[in-house]
Amino acid sequence: MSVSESTHTRSLTGDSAILARRYAGALYELAKADGQIDATVAELQGLKSVCRDSDELRHIISNPTLSRGKLMDTVKLISKSAELSVLTGNFLLLLAKNRRLNLLSGTIDAFMAKLAVARGEFTAEIGTANPLNKNQESALIAQLQKLTGGKVQLEIKQIPALLGGLTIKMGSRLIDASLRGKLARLERQLKAQREAV
Repeated sequence: MSVSESTHTRSLTGDSAILARRYAGALYELAKADGQIDATVAELQGLKSVCRDSDELRHIISNPTLSRGKLMDTVKLISKSAELSVLTGNFLLLLAKNRRLNLLSGTIDAFMAKLAVARGEFTAEIGTANPLNKNQESALIAQLQKLTGGKVQLEIKQIPALLGGLTIKMGSRLIDASLRGKLARLERQLKAQREAV
C-alpha cells in the first residue's frame, strides 16, 4: 500500500479497509478503461458531500436492519436524482447488493488516494507550533517533493503544544522535528543513562 493510500483510508481498519481498497481499485480500473476518471471523480466527490450532509442517507448506509432490496431501491433513486453515470450507479448498486454501503466513504477515499498516487500527488499533514510563512511553506514543499518524487500538498495544523519546530506525517511516515519531540527524546536518553548507572 502506498503512502497516500494509507493516509486516505485511515478511518477504516482491518478487513473494512482492505475491502474498501479492493472496491476502489476495481472502480478505478473500470473508470480508467472507459476514459471516465475525471467524471467518476466528480461524481464520487458529490456522493461524499451528500453522505456528509444527509442524516437520512447516513442512517440508510449504517442501518444493518434494512433489506437488500430496500438498499438497492434507495441507491437507484439516488443514482437517478443525482444523474449518476452508469458506471458510478452500478458501483453503488454493487455496494448495496453486497450490503457494503457502510464502506462507501472509505472506498471513495481509497479511490482518490489511488488516483493521487497514479498522478504522483501526495498530501503531507504538517503540525506546527507557530504559523509558517510563504517562504517556509515553499521550502518545505520543495524538500518533500524531492523526497517523494511527486507533487506535494500541505495540510497545516497549528499545534501550540509542540512548543516549536514541526511534525510531518505522510501516510505511515512521521518525522518529528518539534521541540516537544526533541525534549521527549532527551528525557528518554537521560532516563536510560540513569538506569545504566
